Amino acid sequence: MKVTRTFDIVDQLLEKYPKDVALATKRNGKWDSISTKEYKEMIDLVSYGLLSLGLQKGDKILTVSNNRTEWNLLDMGMAQIGVVHVPLYPNLGPMEYNYIVDHSEAIVVIVSSLLFYEKIKQPVALAKNVKYVYTFDEVEGAVNWNELIDKGRQNAGKYKDELVKRRDAVMPDDLLTIIYTSGTTGLSKGVMLSHRNLISNVEGTTNILPLDGLHKVLSFLPLCHVFERMVNYLVQFKGCSVYYAESVDTIGENLLEIQPNGFATVPRVLEKLYDKIVAKGKNLSGIKKGLFFWALNLANRYELNRANGWWFEFQLKIARKLIFSKWQAALGGKVNVIISGGAALQPRLARVFNAAGIPLVEGYGLTETSPVIAVNQTFYPYMKFGTVGPVLDNVEVKIAEDGEILMKGPSQMIGYFKDPEKTAEAIDADGWFHTGDIGEIQEHNILKITDRKKEIFKLSTGKYIAPQLIENIFKESNFIDQLMIVGENEKYAAAIICPAFEFLHRWAAKRGLKYRDNKDLIQKTEVIQRFEEEVDRINQTLGRFRQVKKFELTCQEWLTETGELSPTLKLKRKFLKEKYRIKFDRMYGYTNDDGYVGTPSNAKFDPKELA
Repeated sequence: MKVTRTFDIVDQLLEKYPKDVALATKRNGKWDSISTKEYKEMIDLVSYGLLSLGLQKGDKILTVSNNRTEWNLLDMGMAQIGVVHVPLYPNLGPMEYNYIVDHSEAIVVIVSSLLFYEKIKQPVALAKNVKYVYTFDEVEGAVNWNELIDKGRQNAGKYKDELVKRRDAVMPDDLLTIIYTSGTTGLSKGVMLSHRNLISNVEGTTNILPLDGLHKVLSFLPLCHVFERMVNYLVQFKGCSVYYAESVDTIGENLLEIQPNGFATVPRVLEKLYDKIVAKGKNLSGIKKGLFFWALNLANRYELNRANGWWFEFQLKIARKLIFSKWQAALGGKVNVIISGGAALQPRLARVFNAAGIPLVEGYGLTETSPVIAVNQTFYPYMKFGTVGPVLDNVEVKIAEDGEILMKGPSQMIGYFKDPEKTAEAIDADGWFHTGDIGEIQEHNILKITDRKKEIFKLSTGKYIAPQLIENIFKESNFIDQLMIVGENEKYAAAIICPAFEFLHRWAAKRGLKYRDNKDLIQKTEVIQRFEEEVDRINQTLGRFRQVKKFELTCQEWLTETGELSPTLKLKRKFLKEKYRIKFDRMYGYTNDDGYVGTPSNAKFDPKELA
C-alpha cells in the first residue's frame, strides 16, 4: 500500500508486519506491549472518542508527555480525523507554557503525569480555547484519558462511517502538527508541518536505515522533538518494534534488557557515554589499562575504507575482540546503527565508535525541514567523519554567496503558525529555506556544516570566529563539560568554561585537594593552573586568532532546567552572556575582582593578530 499520511503507517504495519510487539513501555518494572492489531484498534477508539467531543478538522490538541505507547495512540488517532497535534517539551518554563497553550489555540490538553498536570494548570486557566484536560497516568482531581477511550468504545457504532469519511478527507498536504521550536532567544515559533513533510522525510531516509521488520529500536529522545518523532515514524514504517525507555537515567539498563538494533540520540548523550567509558579505563591497572588505551589510541586514528593499511586493520580486529566487544555489550550487543542529530557531533566520537564496530552516523536538519536534510550512511564513501553526510535524494541544497545552506524539497515546512512575516524571512521569493547554517558541499554530495550563521562573530581585529567549531574541539577535553566562546567586537576570543565536575572531583581527590563545594574548588590555584595547561594545549591546535586568550570557570553544571541549555541541549548564548556578565566583563578588562575597570592581567594578546 502507498503511505502518504502518517496514520497510513499503522495500516501498513498491520498488512506487512503483523507482530505481537508493535510498541512497548515499561511500567512498574515490566514491559507493557501492544500488538499491531491492538495498535490499530486503539487508534480508532481514540478517533471515536475525539469525534464524540465534537472535534473538527484543524482543531488543536496540545500534549506534554514522556515517551510512551499512549503518545502514539493519540498522535495517530488525532491524525486520521484531521486534528492537529501540538507536542510540547516537558521542561519548558512557565512563560513559554503560558504563551504556547494560548497561541496554539488548543482545545484539548493531555499530559502524562502529575508533574506536568501541575505545570499546565495555570496556562490552561489563562488560555481562551481549552475545554478539556486529560492525563495518561491516574492523577487525583484530573480526568483520565481512559474516559476518552471509553467514550470511543461507547460511540464506535455511531462514528464508524464518520471515521471513514474523515480519514478519506485527510490530504497529504493538510496540517499534521505544530512544533514550537525552542529558539535560543525570545519566544518559540510554531513550525507547521504537513503529512507530506514528514512522510517525504521518511521516504528519503528509508533506504539508508539498516533496519527492518525483524529489528527492535529503543526510543528515549523526547517524541515532541521533530528528530525523534520522524525516526519514530521511520522505524514503524520499516516494521520495527519500538520500546520506550523509562527515562534518560535508565537508558543503560534498558539497552541491556531490550538489546536494540538501533536508536537515535543527541551528541550530549554520546559525550557522556564516552566519558564514562574512558573513566572506567583509567580506573584499570596494569596490562588491562595498557590494552584499553592502546585500543583507544587505535580508534582515534581510524580511517574508513581500510585507508590505514592491513597492519592497522589487523590490530583493530584484535582491539575489537579484546576491548571494543565490551563497549558493544554495554549497548546490548546488537546495535546496527546509532543516529546522532540535534547538534554537531564531535568528529572524534564518530571515528571512535565506528572503529569500535558500533556504526554511528550523524545527520543534519531543522524542525522547519521535517527534519533531515543530509545524513551519513553506514558505509564508505557515503560516510565521512566531520560531515553530516550526503544530501537526501528528494532534497535540494545550494550554498548561498555568504556560505549559508539553502534548502528546497517536499520536507520544507508550510510556514510559521500565525506569523507570515517570519515565514517570509525564512523562505525567500524563490522558495529556498534559509537554514541559518554555514556549510559546503563536498564529493558525493556530502554536506559539511562549519557553523551557525547567526553565531559567527567578528573580533575587533577584523577576524571572524566560528564559535561552534572551536567549542567542539575544546569539549574533547576530559576536564570540559561545556563552554561558550565569546569575543564579538573584542580584540581576542575568550571562553566561559563549565568544568566536567565528575572528572574534576576525581582529579582533585587523587591530589588530596580539600574544598567545600564547586565554587571553592574552581578557585583553587591548582585547578586554575590545570585548566590553563589544558587551554594552552588545545590552543596549539588552533590558528592564532582562534585561540582562547582568557577564560573563566563556572561552579554550576549547565542544564536545560536551569536555563543554560535549550530543550535540544544547545547553548542558550544570550542567557549565558547575561548570567555570566561579571565573568565576561572581567575577561575583557571592564572590571577586575575588586570591581575596578582595567586591562586583563593574563590576556595573551599578540599584536601580530592585527595583521
